[in-house]
Amino acid sequence: MSVRIRMKKMGRTHRPFYRICVMDSRKPRDGKSIEEIGTYDPMVREKSQRVAIKMDRIDYWLSVGAQPTEKVGVLIRKVREGDWGVTKEPPPMTAPKAPEPEAAPEAEASAEEAPAAEEATEG
Repeated sequence: MSVRIRMKKMGRTHRPFYRICVMDSRKPRDGKSIEEIGTYDPMVREKSQRVAIKMDRIDYWLSVGAQPTEKVGVLIRKVREGDWGVTKEPPPMTAPKAPEPEAAPEAEASAEEAPAAEEATEG
């Protein structure tokens, strides 16, 4: 039996909605699934809210040999990488900063003595 991870089309005319399912590859697209492991709603405006996938189940099915369809593979990659088509500009090139000099040990010692002096005057 060849197992595929694919999208089952739901919804209505001009309002698509998909369930991401694990299915036998011999079954029809909208046929009976082995397990439903997520949803994809392309009509949601916020791109990061379009896909809801149980990644632990995806990892399990991939480990036992299930093959995702091309579209499902893209969705899985985008969920893992957090890449939703937003153009990310590289950071500006700047010269490396010189390391800052370390604080003198005398300044640290005087800072430790100050709280002890305050405790003595309070009591």
